[in-house]
Amino acid sequence: MNAVIVDKVSKRFKVPHEKKRTIFHNIVGVIKRQMSYEEFWALKEISFEIKQGETFGIIGRNGSGKSTLLKILAKVLYPDSGSVTMNGKVASFLELGVGFQPELTAEENVYIYSSILGMSRKEVRRKYDEIFNFAELDKFQNMKLKNFSSGMYLRLAFSTAIYAAPDTLLIDEVFAVGDTAFQKKCADKINEFQKQGKTIVFVSHALDTVKSLCQRSILINQGKVVSIGKTEDVINDYLKMV
Repeated sequence: MNAVIVDKVSKRFKVPHEKKRTIFHNIVGVIKRQMSYEEFWALKEISFEIKQGETFGIIGRNGSGKSTLLKILAKVLYPDSGSVTMNGKVASFLELGVGFQPELTAEENVYIYSSILGMSRKEVRRKYDEIFNFAELDKFQNMKLKNFSSGMYLRLAFSTAIYAAPDTLLIDEVFAVGDTAFQKKCADKINEFQKQGKTIVFVSHALDTVKSLCQRSILINQGKVVSIGKTEDVINDYLKMV
């Protein structure tokens, strides 16, 4: 059974040629109808399938479309054409603290972020201690998030996401922030997810990590698929390209 089906997905953005710094400039631009845009295609007819229980890597240069693709899988963005099918419960860990409110406490944010990930209040109460124990933030439950370091943000966000018990986990550069001990802790948790038969979609520039975690991968360049298949072969294609 496929956990993820991506069929001819394309996404474009409009990049304005002129900078409109004031309301007056915007009004003049509308009146003169001289505001022009350049179309930037972040993705062009991307297609692939991910089997249930598979750990799938997405690699490529900066600006190749990797994060855009992951955001479409997470339904943060929507494609201009093509379709995406996601089977089962999905949790996404895309950017540091997405969904967090800096003026609220860590405890309040866990409840808010968990609800975004589809957890009921009863589920959060049951897993609350485990979330904070994993994040190693028991002493900071009542502290406002605006006083957290970036590493503390990461730990709380990742811990909340994994305890949402998803069928599919979308991860964007989870190992880019945090100390070595917590990075290992994340890797151990991902290995545990793999043993449980969970599906993981993993975007990273850390090729050694992709190679160790992912059975198959896809290489994207300038919004197009360059290669897809066994991770080792795809990484070799990437190294030849760069």
